[in-house]
Amino acid sequence: MKYYQQKPEDVIDQLNTSENGLSSSDVKQRLEEHGYNEIEEKEKDPIWKLFLETFKDSMVIVLLVAAGIQLVLGEVIESLIIFLVLLINSVISVVQTRKAEGSLEALRSMSAPVAQVIRDDTKQTIPARELVPGDVVFLEAGDYVPADGRVLESGSLKVDEGMLTGESEAVEKETKMIEEEVALGDRKNMVFSSSLIVYGRGTFVVTGTGKETEIGKIAGMIETAEEKQTPLQRKLDSFSKKLGIGILLLCIVIFAVQVGRIWLGDSEADTTTAIINALMFSVAIAVAAIPEALSSIVTIVLSVGTNKMARQHAIIRKLPAVETLGSTSVICTDKTGTLTQNKMTVMDHYLPGKENAELPDDTENWDEAQKLLLYTAVLCNDSYINEEGQEIGDPTEVALIHFANKVFGDYEDIRKAYDREEELPFDSDRKLMSTVYTIDGKKRMLIKGGPDVMFERASYILLDGEEKPLTDELLEEFKKANEGFSEQALRVLAYGYKPLGEEAGPISHEDEKDFVLVGLTAMMDPPREAVYGSIEESKKAGIRTVMITGDHKTTAQAIGRDIGLMDQDDIAVTGQELDAMSEAELEEKLENISVYARVSPENKIRIVRAWQKRNSITAMTGDGVNDAPALKQADIGIAMGSGTDVAKDSSAMILTDDNFVSIVNAVGVGRTVFDNIKKAIGYLFAGNLGAIIAILFAVIFNWANPFTALQLLFINLVNDSLPAIALGMEKSEPDVMKRKPRNIEEGIFSGGTTRAVLTRGILIGIAVIISHYIGLQHSDEMGVAMAFTTLILARSLQTFAARSNTQTAFGAGFFSNKYVLGAVALCLVLYTITVLPFARDVFSIPETFGLQDWAIAAGLSVAAVILMEMLKKLLYVFQKK
Repeated sequence: MKYYQQKPEDVIDQLNTSENGLSSSDVKQRLEEHGYNEIEEKEKDPIWKLFLETFKDSMVIVLLVAAGIQLVLGEVIESLIIFLVLLINSVISVVQTRKAEGSLEALRSMSAPVAQVIRDDTKQTIPARELVPGDVVFLEAGDYVPADGRVLESGSLKVDEGMLTGESEAVEKETKMIEEEVALGDRKNMVFSSSLIVYGRGTFVVTGTGKETEIGKIAGMIETAEEKQTPLQRKLDSFSKKLGIGILLLCIVIFAVQVGRIWLGDSEADTTTAIINALMFSVAIAVAAIPEALSSIVTIVLSVGTNKMARQHAIIRKLPAVETLGSTSVICTDKTGTLTQNKMTVMDHYLPGKENAELPDDTENWDEAQKLLLYTAVLCNDSYINEEGQEIGDPTEVALIHFANKVFGDYEDIRKAYDREEELPFDSDRKLMSTVYTIDGKKRMLIKGGPDVMFERASYILLDGEEKPLTDELLEEFKKANEGFSEQALRVLAYGYKPLGEEAGPISHEDEKDFVLVGLTAMMDPPREAVYGSIEESKKAGIRTVMITGDHKTTAQAIGRDIGLMDQDDIAVTGQELDAMSEAELEEKLENISVYARVSPENKIRIVRAWQKRNSITAMTGDGVNDAPALKQADIGIAMGSGTDVAKDSSAMILTDDNFVSIVNAVGVGRTVFDNIKKAIGYLFAGNLGAIIAILFAVIFNWANPFTALQLLFINLVNDSLPAIALGMEKSEPDVMKRKPRNIEEGIFSGGTTRAVLTRGILIGIAVIISHYIGLQHSDEMGVAMAFTTLILARSLQTFAARSNTQTAFGAGFFSNKYVLGAVALCLVLYTITVLPFARDVFSIPETFGLQDWAIAAGLSVAAVILMEMLKKLLYVFQKK
């Protein structure tokens, strides 16, 4: 049996303590048994180990090999650039890892520093870390609860437990036993470590310290939650391994063929020099085939995505999260503040005998009932809005202030007109609040409270301006209106008044009966207006939205249906119902559960893992400490900007506006980023493939090598980086949010990228071969110059074709990406350096290479790009048919 299901005296007996606390000897013994009341942190890996771990990635190994090869070839500057990029990436990775570990530090910082306890029959203040089970602790407003415990005394004790339950309203604590099993948020006779006392005072007996507290359990879940690799990271890692093996085999084959021809060829040739040249050429091919800039290009494109997201209120903490978000197929979202406005709002009201509850615009036309309903809402109310616009007080009462401002004007005008003479504050036992005012010369006690209590205590009703006895028929009308509001998950308050004589004495709780019932107000935290469209947009994008909230099931379900999150066959379940499900049952019902209510941190992790088992990329939103484990477990954790530091440190992304709409917008940016990464990859490999095809053709047919090692290195330097980065700036494809989320098993060359790479690579290769052949008719040197010129021009111009796999450059808007225009122009300028008189010898371009030869090479390059675009257009037309 849990502590909340026991009487206070039984808990004290079970813990072998008393209301007078523990003795010093008991404390010493229990401290040895349970340890200090603090969150223990496992030993961190040293910085050097984290740094070395970053070099285990396959793509990093391939790049290190490429840099080493270039160093051997004497290209020191290019090698140093690669080493520098890898070093920067490693530093960023280490910093991000350390930041992610900050969630536990944030949890530790939330602990209360001291606690007031009874020990050895005396009240004393001790460090909170020295608390043990059985200690009796005093609490008052402003204190942080130092440990978990069972409430022994409550003097209107209210506790803000939002960081554990996700609910913004403070919970009023009580001492009576709760018989049934309930969720954490409903354990009103318990207090939990790190929650805040906002009102009243009380005492509790410590039942759990350190890792045994709810906050300690969350710390344990944060440590055990798995950090997930993003789909792109997994695919690049797998591809890098295959690429490295493939390039190695290609180089060995080409080297072996050339060496074989040397040995079988002219014996008078310098065999050693020829073999060294063959080796150097094979190494140059390896450098040409390896896209050294790929890692840095991916990083830059992701960075561009983070800037776009930041402008849409989404701050990315971990770069790969940009791409992960674009792959998201399930969004597990909180309700309060994310789907809703996090602001209680009066949605409707009821006055007996009135078919139309709308209040007249002119307050002069209000009848007695309308006036008293509003006056009671404002005057029987302790909340206010200060000069800075801050809302002070209970959210429900603040909602009544805004209601008054909307239908009346300035609520302060009502308060300034009347002075409060007496009051009976609200408490959870009575569920009532009463104040005394003299309005229009009549002294009245204004009463506000829960409908059930008000209905029981009222004896009269204000109907058509007259006080009439409250008959069963009239009361039934009130109950029917209340039920109608409740079915819509609206929170209902009832209002009434009691006439007092001028000589009436001070009011007491006994006076709160036989009063006149006036009307009802119904309020809720309404959905954000833009959420309706975003839910619909996410459905079109193939993204499933699931609500996970600490709120009650009825309220969550009503919001879910209202915003279109729940379809006809969808269901809502509570955390307790989820606990009762086996893994097989959850697997069977998972697709139909759209709302989870009153959930625990363990429930949230279980839900995320259930979707991940289906290979669904899962995003999870949250703002409280209770959300942190699930935020870390999810493929992408999304923290609210208004949330706790613990949640933010456990997340990959932070929403500065706490708005679900921003998540959907960010998904669109994420999809565009991944599209652009694939465009950059396609561009790089199509160019490399064209070069390899030309080289293999020359090797097979025993032509002279079409390029020198230096030319290949220069092409890599000129063509690999700037155009690929420019492609990362492309705008979204028209159908970006109409596609289903991509299958995470898909490779990085899926979705038409393989076809595009092969088509463009083959066309570039053919253009280079033809150009090489034409040049060879004059000399080997002319053949090399023609092949080199064609390859560098074709690779530069194919940037236009790489902008989209479905649209032509003109269809995408030829001038819409100024970065592409600039990158291509710069590539062409850099190429012109190679044909200048002082550079011709360095780049093996003979003096005889003139304007006519350049025109042939340029014409072949342009023809290749035109064919790329024509084939793309024909294929698109064919697919539409």
